[in-house]
Amino acid sequence: MAKRQRISGSGIPEHTNPFPACVKIGNMVFSAAIGGDDPDTHELPDDEESQIRNAFATMRNMLTKAGASPANVAKVSVYVNDRSIRPKVNPHWIAMFPDDDDRPVRHMVPSDMPPGRHIQLEFIAVL
Repeated sequence: MAKRQRISGSGIPEHTNPFPACVKIGNMVFSAAIGGDDPDTHELPDDEESQIRNAFATMRNMLTKAGASPANVAKVSVYVNDRSIRPKVNPHWIAMFPDDDDRPVRHMVPSDMPPGRHIQLEFIAVL
């Protein structure tokens, strides 16, 4: 069995709980919840747009550190505190996955989030 490798470093905010933000096992990469924290300062902005931008930036950083790219992503789960932010998510989705014939599946779910959070992403990628 392949050994689990923690994916961490600059541009990847760490969780306060005792688990990694991202792991790679063999040719698979899995993220935990990716919040809207600024990937560099780890501060959580108040507004939806900044949190969405930050979550996608962190996902890209995780993929890069794992030796992957957005082309390797098979599935993204998008958890939102309110479905009304979907129109704000879609431009970031299209920027990360511009080819409408080559996008991962996506599931957007309303979720009870910690206070101040508007979005969390989780992904699975195959190398």
